[in-house]
Amino acid sequence: MQSPWSAVPDVPLRPVTMSDGMDDDLRTRLRDAGRLERASIATLNQAGLNIVSAILQGQGAFYEMNHYPEDDVFDPNSASQYYYHAHRENEHGHFHTFVRRKAMPESMRPATGFRRSEPLPPFKDELAHLVCISMDAYGLPQGLFAVNRWVSDESWYSAEETIVLLDCFRVEHTFPHFAVNQWITAFMALCRPQIEALLRHRDAVINAWQAAHPDRDVLEDRELEMTGYLPFDVPLWIAALE
Repeated sequence: MQSPWSAVPDVPLRPVTMSDGMDDDLRTRLRDAGRLERASIATLNQAGLNIVSAILQGQGAFYEMNHYPEDDVFDPNSASQYYYHAHRENEHGHFHTFVRRKAMPESMRPATGFRRSEPLPPFKDELAHLVCISMDAYGLPQGLFAVNRWVSDESWYSAEETIVLLDCFRVEHTFPHFAVNQWITAFMALCRPQIEALLRHRDAVINAWQAAHPDRDVLEDRELEMTGYLPFDVPLWIAALE
């Protein structure tokens, strides 16, 4: 998709711009993340790899819906997790990103006010889904999107609580590839304003969907999968930050 998309047209999703009240400190952090993101891709390119080819290296045949790597990538120090898989049109595949219970504030609890027809993960296994990163055929990011609870099997926290967890996301070990871990850590920092916008829009879409379908468990409704999508051009975003 080349333009923002919302699952509920009456709840529009607009692109993030430089006029959205970004202070100097945030812009500096975003620029720093951009430099690291570009450096990580350059490192991969020097080895004849891109982000996707590196994550799939040594993983055998590529099957739709399978997780790559098989048991996901998890950093026990930061409680951050991600995996790559494919099942959608107009992309090669996408990353799912999470933060697990260990990194959450003790008082943080799953959002209430939903039917909850499916059981939640037990307390020690709670996890928050942050965002999906859509990748193109060249192994480069092309967009970001948010999803309903059933898609990621997360515990489901409010957008504002999930946004707090963005500061926790980092993967600093070498499995399955150090440069990919460095890239995804930097990328998540670089596009923080877009992720925040998608999460707040996600909650607005969920509320609108629930109001339109009061007889359904909105978080388990298979008719609502992706709540919103933002195209993301990394070079253009980095240039705008300068």
